[in-house]
Amino acid sequence: MAEEFTKVVQLRPGTSGLTMVVKVVDAKAVLQKGPQGRQMRLAECLVGDDTAIIVFIARGDQVELMKPGATVILHNAKVDMFRGSMRLSVDRWGRVEPTEDAKFEAKEDSNLSLIEFEVITVVD
Repeated sequence: MAEEFTKVVQLRPGTSGLTMVVKVVDAKAVLQKGPQGRQMRLAECLVGDDTAIIVFIARGDQVELMKPGATVILHNAKVDMFRGSMRLSVDRWGRVEPTEDAKFEAKEDSNLSLIEFEVITVVD
């Protein structure tokens, strides 16, 4: 059974279990203190495909793979919400794997992380 790939433009808050091919547009290393003062490597990356771009939070070994211009496959990715906007991540249940260069250019004029979502409580 062939894996179904999700396009960036299809992402919605709370979606998970996604497989995506994205190009790294930009990556900024951010160091974060973890438990017991250990430093956890983090990078805030801008990734995208031919439909849109979004912020991807790379952790640990994922940081090495997220170099501008690189194409990666995100397995079991999920959308997290941070201050009302979407962020993409791959936790320990998924993986980031390098792949051959994609034939598309990332659509940088459509950044889904810039869209602010409002949490609305629905009462029946």
